[in-house]
Amino acid sequence: MRLDNRVAIITGAGSGIGRAAARLFAKEGARIVVADLDRVGGEETAKSIRADGGQSIFVDTDVTKASLVESTVSKAISEFGGVDILYNSAGVDIFVINPNADGTVVGTREEDWDRLLDINLKGAFLFCKYTIPHMMKQRRGVVINMGSEYGIVGGLASAAYCASKGGVVLLTKQMALDYAPYNIRVNCICPCNVDTPLMEKGLATSQDPQSMRRTWENIMPLRRFSKPEEIAAGALYLASDDASFVTGTVLSIDGGVTAGGTHTYWRAP
Repeated sequence: MRLDNRVAIITGAGSGIGRAAARLFAKEGARIVVADLDRVGGEETAKSIRADGGQSIFVDTDVTKASLVESTVSKAISEFGGVDILYNSAGVDIFVINPNADGTVVGTREEDWDRLLDINLKGAFLFCKYTIPHMMKQRRGVVINMGSEYGIVGGLASAAYCASKGGVVLLTKQMALDYAPYNIRVNCICPCNVDTPLMEKGLATSQDPQSMRRTWENIMPLRRFSKPEEIAAGALYLASDDASFVTGTVLSIDGGVTAGGTHTYWRAP
């Protein structure tokens, strides 16, 4: 097993990509700390891992609160003895925070901007801040951050989201340089249009969700949304020794979207 006896903290593991990664990492031998604000979803993920013979605990966590983040890391260490992998999977789009959001710089409310950057960017910063010191003591570790295709290219009516994910991408590269001497690898995954509950919430803001889904699928070169398990497979590669010489990189798992220019029409009016 590729992650045998390693300890992984996965944020946002109560559903979607985070849940898929938690289950896959557990199957590969990792002991999983499910960190999520969604108590019901988080408990379900941890319970399903234990039902399959794995080891997992759930920690009720708000990634924007330093004290809760520090406590989560402490619980991981007290329960499992350390932290080998941190996967910052928690994230949100502005249309989930505010279904009526405009999304442009002019139309974005300040409170929506703050909330989105707190979750997407500050959350990753805080978990790294409190996890990396333990990895430094071990002189090994893996950090995986969740970016987006909109962290690589711009998109219509997505100012706060692009800013947050662009920040995640450059934070990843910066940390890879700082912590390479400690054998800590830091990488980023940039997906696009993943079939998750978060995507369903985004589609629900449209007057015709099914028509919007078809439109978004048709701009994908592979003509479909990705599955959470496909993103989790990329995360497994980065977490494993197969990627032992990979750090500071951005792994696009986007069905070819950023290979061309069709992404700019994703949120076109």
